[in-house]
Amino acid sequence: MREIKIEVITRTVAELCLRANQELPGDVLSALEAAKAEEENPLAVDILDQLLANARLAREEGLPLCQDTGLAVVFVELGREVHLDGDLYRAVDEGVRQGYGEGYLRKSLCDPFTRANTGDNTPAVVHLSSVPGEHLKLTVAPKGGGSENMSRLHMLKPADGWEGCRERIIQAVLEAGPNPCPPTIVGVGIGGNFERAASMAKEALLRPLGRANPDPDLAAKEAEVLESLKSSGLGPQALGGRTLSLGVHILKEPCHIASLPLAINIQCHAARHKEAVL
Repeated sequence: MREIKIEVITRTVAELCLRANQELPGDVLSALEAAKAEEENPLAVDILDQLLANARLAREEGLPLCQDTGLAVVFVELGREVHLDGDLYRAVDEGVRQGYGEGYLRKSLCDPFTRANTGDNTPAVVHLSSVPGEHLKLTVAPKGGGSENMSRLHMLKPADGWEGCRERIIQAVLEAGPNPCPPTIVGVGIGGNFERAASMAKEALLRPLGRANPDPDLAAKEAEVLESLKSSGLGPQALGGRTLSLGVHILKEPCHIASLPLAINIQCHAARHKEAVL
């Protein structure tokens, strides 16, 4: 049995909040570079150049990639041979509070009705899973409001099948237009139930760009949707070109015989996520 101190979790979450907001992951940078090489539209090339320059400056200057530093979404994999000496959720929230305070990151959480700000960007949204082993893995994935607002959840008829899912995924991205600051990454959850489909759509965004879906059938479906989005001509920032989206990532689970849940979670070009293993 391995013991992990709560204060270590707090400090790690704080550091991940800072790094996630300042350092665009390598897979996203590579995808932007590849998209620029394929673009023929001069305006699209210029936009992608600006996004790459912004990422470089953010890293060099220690500044946020975007003024919307997001709601803190934290994925926790807790090994079954790990003992914590305190409250995990409180530790994560304290880490978010410290990280957003120390980094002068924008605090964006407020009461749904009064709109009174919580003042420290807490509470975080925590997804906890139990896994084998003596480790604790933390992934901080800040999510901005502009892209999150473009999320969609459909409870389709079973007869709609893949065609119905495909049409609604494409429709969601095209209707979102410039709002999620494309080029986007499109997370899709199919199956489960109402809440599980949404959770899978968010989780799907964590798969690195360029890493194939381990399910060949889903990999083919992802490629089909991505090509349709490229062929739309909307391009980066929806101002023309092929690079409307950098990737489509799908997760699927069995569902009730009477249901076909479909969730779509769109991520902006600043696909921020950092992880650490304790």
